[in-house]
Amino acid sequence: MERVELMLRQHVGAPCSPIVKVGDEVKRGQLVAVPTGLGANIHTSVSGIVKDITDISIVIDAFDEQSPDYIPIKETDDYLEAIKEAGIVGAGGAGFPAHVKFKTDLKGGCFIANAAECEPLLAHNIAYLEQNPDVIIRGMKYLMEITNAKVGYIAIKVKHLNAIKAINKALKPEDNISIKILPDMYPAGDERVIVREFTGVELKPGELPSAANAVISNVETIKNVTLAIEQRKPVIDKDLTVAGRVRGAKEGKVFFNVPIGYPVKKYIEKAGGYLEPHGEIILGGPFTGKHGEETSPIVKTLGGIIVAMPFPQEKRKVGILACECGAQEERLREIAAGMGAQVVAERKCKRMVEVNGRWRCEKPGVCPGQASTVLDLKREGAEVILTGTCGD
Repeated sequence: MERVELMLRQHVGAPCSPIVKVGDEVKRGQLVAVPTGLGANIHTSVSGIVKDITDISIVIDAFDEQSPDYIPIKETDDYLEAIKEAGIVGAGGAGFPAHVKFKTDLKGGCFIANAAECEPLLAHNIAYLEQNPDVIIRGMKYLMEITNAKVGYIAIKVKHLNAIKAINKALKPEDNISIKILPDMYPAGDERVIVREFTGVELKPGELPSAANAVISNVETIKNVTLAIEQRKPVIDKDLTVAGRVRGAKEGKVFFNVPIGYPVKKYIEKAGGYLEPHGEIILGGPFTGKHGEETSPIVKTLGGIIVAMPFPQEKRKVGILACECGAQEERLREIAAGMGAQVVAERKCKRMVEVNGRWRCEKPGVCPGQASTVLDLKREGAEVILTGTCGD
């Protein structure tokens, strides 16, 4: 039996409450935990026996033989109810419960599918669009109906030519959905960048796309909407990219429909195993991902499993320059510790402002000059600068 760990908090909001107990036999697709407030249903991705339940997870011993079949969500003609029952959250990393996000009236505004695949190395959204553009288009039509959007756009970078060709072919019968090209820059997939590029509206830090009469959703989230409505499938699988110091996956290897809850090591091994030397595992993208372990379970919001190079060792004194588009202070300090470096000073990008306890960028993708900030760090003893991403 393999160990599968279903985290009780795979979304924005409070952890879910288990509705199973230790010793129960569960079947793939079965509802095992429900929200206690803002949140999303959690279903088991495997059939097996509940081994343990903690404050943070449900552990299941998966049977050796697994069927792709699943227990469907309840029948409903209400699209929003199907999304809620399926436990859909933002699959691009944010994890906001989709049934809450999509409960809005755009009064003829626009619905935008975010196909930017913004972080380097990640490739699963584009790969899915190349193979299944019709699934995404159908999902957009459902969501345009739910949100009362008049038009739909698929936001994609021009370099993804195969995906664009596939989408254009699938779009021929549609007259209110079209492709919009994003600049090939980071972070082109940021919602405020997309709104700025498509509508000319400059959203304030913390302001939602709805302020520009738009709703934006990640490609995989839209895929999950289609599957929930048409196949009554709950969110039990995840699309992933494995990349970095991995045999056969240096430039990225895509896995579709990976059962949620398996440890990330399983898919590092499936991709070919480690290339030596290797360093830490990053969960997410290179810029905004977090440190992970081999035992870290796959969750609804995970898009990338990246195996990094070993940290170079640094004896000089380090100054940290944090920004929203890349690593913020906590992650940069973690990296500095891995380098054996002493952090002597910290600054935030000049565009960073605090909004509701979180530091946000005033104008993502448009980096200001940092000369004065660098001089401040130098005056405080920094000999080198450690930053996540900066166009300056």
